[in-house]
Amino acid sequence: MTFAVATNPSQVNESYRYWRLHLMAAMYIGYGVFYFTRKSLSFAMPAMLSDLGLSTADFGVLGTLFYITYGASKFLSGIVSDQTKPNYFMGLGLIATGVINILFGLSSSLSAFVMLWTLNALFQGWGWPPCAKLLTSWYSRSERGFWWSIWNTCHNLSGALIPVSIGIIAISWGWRYGFILPGLLAIIVGTVLCFRLRDKPQTLGLPSVGEWRDDELEKQHEAEGKGLSFKQILKTYVLGNKYIWLLCSSYLLVYVVRIAINDWGNLYLTERHGYSLITANTTVSMFEVGGFLGSLFGGWGSDKFFRGNRAPMNLIFALGIFISVAALWLTPLDNVLVLSGCFFSIGFFVFGPQMMIGMAAAECSHKDAAGTATGFVGLFAYLGAALAGYPLALLIENFSWEGFFGVITLCAASIGLLILPFVKAQQRAGIAVN
Repeated sequence: MTFAVATNPSQVNESYRYWRLHLMAAMYIGYGVFYFTRKSLSFAMPAMLSDLGLSTADFGVLGTLFYITYGASKFLSGIVSDQTKPNYFMGLGLIATGVINILFGLSSSLSAFVMLWTLNALFQGWGWPPCAKLLTSWYSRSERGFWWSIWNTCHNLSGALIPVSIGIIAISWGWRYGFILPGLLAIIVGTVLCFRLRDKPQTLGLPSVGEWRDDELEKQHEAEGKGLSFKQILKTYVLGNKYIWLLCSSYLLVYVVRIAINDWGNLYLTERHGYSLITANTTVSMFEVGGFLGSLFGGWGSDKFFRGNRAPMNLIFALGIFISVAALWLTPLDNVLVLSGCFFSIGFFVFGPQMMIGMAAAECSHKDAAGTATGFVGLFAYLGAALAGYPLALLIENFSWEGFFGVITLCAASIGLLILPFVKAQQRAGIAVN
């Protein structure tokens, strides 16, 4: 079913309903599989440690190199994706990361792991910018919080499935299949994306989403900076945008906390609390379950209660991050339900800002630079993620888990302070250049 040109209101409505549903499904599944081929290492790590004799610091190096490369790739890919077709960009990127995961599963040396995982990071950066472009193009300002939050839960659904599935695969068939099977899945889904994704509504003969929904805020955003070259857009609406830089700083700290809990959580539970791999991974999966609900509530709440202003909801969630991280650190209990509740709570409050800061970046930038703006803040996010790799591994080895939690608790407290100046920002999408 295709809609090349819409000639009357009923056909326009039918076309929009069809493509919004199908694009959301394709993006949801596609990015969820990207996440599978990105996080497979974290949950195969305990099995690899015992099988290959590698150290915790070795995996910290892999994590840091991955996140630095991934962050840079998100920014550069954002620039390219804003000027290319999202179907091939996202689809081919997923196929490439699938092939690399298979090769990783067939390797044994640290040098091969470093090369392949860094290359995986390069192609992983091809996933997010096309989604940001499509979410900004097909959903308007007054509803985008809800729809973006729906899409964002693909992180959490995949993240909840990965610890359990990779743990079972690693125990049943060995850690290598924890990379080979997700790699095969990525190749299949990536091929489908090449044929199912589309570009902006205008390329299908449809009006812009602001015109279709008669959304005044969206139409203001669409009219902002019309006629500028992409170079001018990049300079004015991204690199010279004070609000983008403010979002970059807070995003960096959100990702320090997010990646620290997600990547080191199962090792913390196995070493400090004596949990088995399956029990530890299942407990950590509650982080993603909480994130699923937190994303939905954050996006819906910012639309419902703050009329599309993302900052107040981000501030509320930042306070929740601090309290939840402190609770996981300071609880004297070994009870699996209590610890699962702590991981759930951290996930709930982390994934609100994880989703809303990226969305705010797209809304504070130019309409035609959504991928670039979100990729730029994503660069800083994954600098934060890189800090959660090798630096935290050294911290764990030298100062144990007290040093680990002391640092991420400080990061959690700082997130809210960085968001405070943004709270009074106007809703208008063009605030960044005032």
